[in-house]
Order: sequence, then structure tokens, then C-alpha cells
Amino acid sequence: MVVGLFGGSFNPPHDGHALVAEIAIKRLGLDQLWWIVTPGNPLKDRRQLLPLSERIALSERLARHPSIKITAFERDFATSFTANTLARVKARNPHVHFIWIMGADSLKTFHLWQRWQDIVNTFPIAVIDRPGSTLSFLSSKMARTFDFARIDEDDSQALWKRRAPAWTFIHGPRSGLSSTAIRDALK
Repeated sequence: MVVGLFGGSFNPPHDGHALVAEIAIKRLGLDQLWWIVTPGNPLKDRRQLLPLSERIALSERLARHPSIKITAFERDFATSFTANTLARVKARNPHVHFIWIMGADSLKTFHLWQRWQDIVNTFPIAVIDRPGSTLSFLSSKMARTFDFARIDEDDSQALWKRRAPAWTFIHGPRSGLSSTAIRDALK
């Protein structure tokens, strides 16, 4: 089984998140995509964070694809660090082929994530294009550091067969929606 892991605060989730998930399912040939609603992002202000249960409910209403499974298992791991979460997922599911899914907007600051290099070395990564972030696959610290491990997006269906580090950048339809802009509009 090939499973995409798509984690984030989803504060709130929006159609741009659903578009990233659907592109990942289609372009990577995923059997499932686990949409991981995190308790909180260590790099973001938690004071503006909607309750986890509300973000889960909103994500469930938004995710229309039958292969998407909404989860908040990171809460049970008592961690908000992706490297720890992925290590646990890998240990608990040794026969599943996982791909970490992230929007290109996150790639710009990926090197600030705790143990970001461990993340790159745990599972293959698919970076999905986002408005204003198309060139991040050339300029980000992760892209420069792991340039040798980048595969062409035309080969993205075989990404799950690659041993980490391996990553690809997938171009496609983009949504200009952002959780920050939605929260700002509601203020």
C-alpha cells in the first residue's frame, strides 16, 4: 500500500488544502492520503489556533476524496515535531510505503523545522506547487542540500519505490487560498 502523509495545522482547512491532497493522490498514485491535523505547529503562534476538534471536523467536511482519511494521531504521540511523528509512523507500519506531502510554501522554511534532515531521510517527499512558491524547489535550503535526490515530476508515480532521500516537485493547478488570509479576513 502507498500512503501519502499530509500534515499541517489546517487552521482553518480550505479548498487549497483539498487541491494539494487531490493532486498528490492522482500524481503519486496513492492508495490513501492521511490528512494529519496537528495539535499545533511549533513555528506558529498557538493563540490563534482553533481547537483541534474543530479543525478535524472542518477537515472532514472539506475532504471529499474517498481515499482521504482525516486523523489527529499526532496528538496521541504527544509531539508536535514532524521528525518524531514520521519515525513513529515508520516503526508502526513497516510494510506501508509512505510519502510525505507538503505544499511548496512550506519548502521555503523547511530548514527551520526541528531535525528537518531526518525528515528528508525518513520518507520520500512530494512538494506540491503553491502560488508564489514555484521557484522554491530551486532556491530553498532543502532543495539545494538534497538536489542530488530530486526526481523529475514525470517519474512521481514511482516516488514510493525510492529510498529516502528522494523528492519531487509537482506542478499543477494552484489555489491562492491561505489559512492566514482566511483568519485575517475574519478579524
